Amino acid sequence: MSSYGKDETDKLRENLQNQLERLVEQLEDLETCRNELDAEEYEETKQDTMEQLKELNNSLNKLISGNITLSSALEAMQLATRAAISQAFKTPEVIKLFGKKEPKQLRERLIDIECAFKLNKLSEDVRDRQKAEILIALRQLGEQLTTSDLQFLEKHNDISNAFKDIEFEAVKDS
Repeated sequence: MSSYGKDETDKLRENLQNQLERLVEQLEDLETCRNELDAEEYEETKQDTMEQLKELNNSLNKLISGNITLSSALEAMQLATRAAISQAFKTPEVIKLFGKKEPKQLRERLIDIECAFKLNKLSEDVRDRQKAEILIALRQLGEQLTTSDLQFLEKHNDISNAFKDIEFEAVKDS
């Protein structure tokens, strides 16, 4: 027999996760189609999406303060929305994986980035930015970083400093 409200809690969590994914995909699509839009249309659409992320974050704040059974999952999504709002994470995929608390997929993405760089599909600047985003997301998820990862973050301190404005909170597993 399931506990009271478990199905509702699961459905709410799923709906909120879907909304976060939709907004992140919207940001991805916007970046993909950036060249097809005029500057004003791009900015207007991006601002609208950012406003929706802020609204989702506000909803998560209200839910977290009043419902303990949802806290850990909602706090994880809240961290992702904060990262998106602050625009510290520029890669929507990193926001998505961070919000889902998927360190394994983040590490796989890191490998993909290194491969793309070696095949000259990414510039060094883009590789460094994305690598720093992933390493910082992993660190915030409590993952152990290698010495070389920490050295990379220290070497690219200017990128790492962009993440200091984000207020991360500890997230407990449910």
